[in-house]
Parts: sequence; C-alpha cells; structure tokens
Amino acid sequence: MNGFILRTLIGMLGLFLASTLLSGVQIIGIGTFILSAIFLGIVNAIIRPILFVLTLPITIVTVGLFIFVLNAAMFGLVAALFDNFQVAGFWSALFGSLIVSFTTTIASWYIGPSGRFEVFVIRRDR
Repeated sequence: MNGFILRTLIGMLGLFLASTLLSGVQIIGIGTFILSAIFLGIVNAIIRPILFVLTLPITIVTVGLFIFVLNAAMFGLVAALFDNFQVAGFWSALFGSLIVSFTTTIASWYIGPSGRFEVFVIRRDR
C-alpha cells in the first residue's frame, strides 16, 4: 500500500509541474490532483497497453514516435474525466504527458519494486 501512495504522490508532483509549467494545462483543487494521479496510473496500467498492442503497426512505421501520441491521448483521456482538469489541445497534452513521464521516471529510479526508497551501494574490493 505504501508503494501505491508514494507513486500517487509522484504522479501528483508530475501533474503539478505540468500545470505550473504549461499554460495549456490547468488543474484546480487538491482533490482533482489526487484523483487525476490515481486515474492516470490506472489508465496507463490498463488501457495504454491494450492501445499499444492495437497501434503497434503504426508505432513501428513511425519508428516509435506514435508512443508520444498514445501518451498524450492517455493524458487527455484523464483530463476529460474531470471538470477541474483542462487541457487546451494536443500539444498541451503531449508536453503535459512528457513532463509527467519525465517526473515519474526520475522518481522511479529511487523507488524499488516494493515501493520504498532504495539506495544501491557498489563496493569494490581491492
């Protein structure tokens, strides 16, 4: 359960950064941040893999660039679920999804599979 809460907080941080840095992304209210982070995690865990498989030929033809479109669509889908989460258009959704992805990737480097912070120490014996 701690891992879920920690990943939700990281998702909220990414959404906060996206709404702060981009004029085309607006999120109002802490409840909207919390629910958006939860739903973004659910959408990325369930719907995104299905769409990825369905759009695999397009992804191959575009040398993987279509994944950015898929991420923007997931970001826009979550925004469409909430009245207090507004995305101005495709480019705002694209850059918003990039900011959230970058934030969660950086944070995930420090979080292990158990959902706890992990520090790896490499010892070199002489």
